[in-house]
Amino acid sequence: MKEKFLSLEEFIKKEKEKARKLRQTRWWRRQLEKGVCYYCGKEVGAKNLTMDHKIPLSRWGTSDRINIVPCCKECNNKKKYLLPWEWEEYVKRLKITNVEEG
Repeated sequence: MKEKFLSLEEFIKKEKEKARKLRQTRWWRRQLEKGVCYYCGKEVGAKNLTMDHKIPLSRWGTSDRINIVPCCKECNNKKKYLLPWEWEEYVKRLKITNVEEG
């Protein structure tokens, strides 16, 4: 029997569908209710949070709870396709700045 491997495009399509289903769950609604960005820690309110994959789909991350976090649009736009360890230094600077301002 020949195994079929998904192309990156097929994989992303499949994982986006999983993410759409996850958005409808009680678990995701509870994440949003906190109103806090996972990365910068700012309180932005549930309506201003987006779903982010810590390991991006474009880098073979999955749409599982362990890989999905709520984040503000600003962080989501800045993070893009970076992996957690590539993004870590920026996040550290953000949290230090927020503590100093707060």
